[in-house]
Amino acid sequence: MLDIKKIREEKKWVEESLRKKMGPKADLGLEKIIELDDRRKIIIPELENLKAEKNKLSKAKPDAKTIDNIKKNNINLKKLEDNLKKIEEELKEKLSALPNIVADDVLAGGKENNKVSYTFKEKVKYDFNPKNHIDLAESLDIIDYKRAAKMSGSGFWIYKGEGALLEWALLNYFISFHIKNNYTFLIPPFLLNSASAYASGHLPKFGEDLFWLQDNKLCLNATAEMMLGNYHRDEILTEESLPLKYIAYSACFRREAGSYRQEERGMIRGHQFNKIEMFQYCHPEKSWDVFIEMKNQAQELLEGLDLHFQVSDLAAGDCSAAMAKTVDLEVYIPSMKTYKEVSSVSNALDYQARRGNIRYKGVDGKKYFPHTLNASGMATSRLIPAILEQNQQSDGSIIIPKVLQKFMPNNLSIIKKK
Repeated sequence: MLDIKKIREEKKWVEESLRKKMGPKADLGLEKIIELDDRRKIIIPELENLKAEKNKLSKAKPDAKTIDNIKKNNINLKKLEDNLKKIEEELKEKLSALPNIVADDVLAGGKENNKVSYTFKEKVKYDFNPKNHIDLAESLDIIDYKRAAKMSGSGFWIYKGEGALLEWALLNYFISFHIKNNYTFLIPPFLLNSASAYASGHLPKFGEDLFWLQDNKLCLNATAEMMLGNYHRDEILTEESLPLKYIAYSACFRREAGSYRQEERGMIRGHQFNKIEMFQYCHPEKSWDVFIEMKNQAQELLEGLDLHFQVSDLAAGDCSAAMAKTVDLEVYIPSMKTYKEVSSVSNALDYQARRGNIRYKGVDGKKYFPHTLNASGMATSRLIPAILEQNQQSDGSIIIPKVLQKFMPNNLSIIKKK
């Protein structure tokens, strides 16, 4: 949620920043927000006066005139309280609908304005006819798509045998890497309530993208970021405790309605996948340093797998609503001749902290909102296809990345046909 004070005092800049993300013709509604805030500010002192009058009347002699004044006071007080509640609810609704501002160096527009800022290794060159990851996985009997579809429908898969071990090796590699960088490891619930989905920025705008239970009180998490961003909801931290660094494992669940294309079959886009998420709560003055730190960590993690990938700086319209800046790490999938995101590194500034009422007490005794940052550290469902395709051999076997071999049984280095 944006700071109403910033909207009032820096309205032109806020408008320009939001239009980078929402487009030049979007109805921002900033004037209405300021109008509602003005009305709220008028009512609050009137309420305080009525409350003071009520307190005074309660101490007066209870004669007929006093009793009549008390009744009138109660009527006026209830009317003003109801009016204030209505205004505050409308103000919150309009503020909640606004996305975050974007950093000054983020370009306007959508995907067409994303810029590649770094590339690791060259594209793989084969001296044989390469297979796609689906054919490789099925020939090696390490991913079972057909039985997963039978049990759950399309968009699901089963890791099997060495495929399951490879998946778990990836997760262990990620966790051990982050622990060395002083992150605290959490395994949170996979279900969360609507207050958590609101704080993370998924509600109200993106509620249909989530899997909800029948009573709509709990939803399956779309990313561990949702839980980590709520870990300190409604808490007051200390300035000395910052930064707070967490990683979490979770299975992630997404509807992905209407997103499937023929070339995205298999594991490229599914309803469930595994991920390790990085998350930091930090001092506002340090958040851009933390952003670079987390980007470098995600990049180092992916470089360790020795896969060809690129880093893209996202344009405003391609950043999620809650984020002020995002860079994507995109691994190359040879059979698709394209790159797919495996990690997003984002700075939400104080947007999520405001929605979650997360503050810290400064050394000056005042309370401030920390900045929150997150990064996939990382998702596995597109790394497995990249490993299979980029590391395939002419006989259909797969070389396991060296950093993963110590997490495989007997330091397994190659997956072969049985």
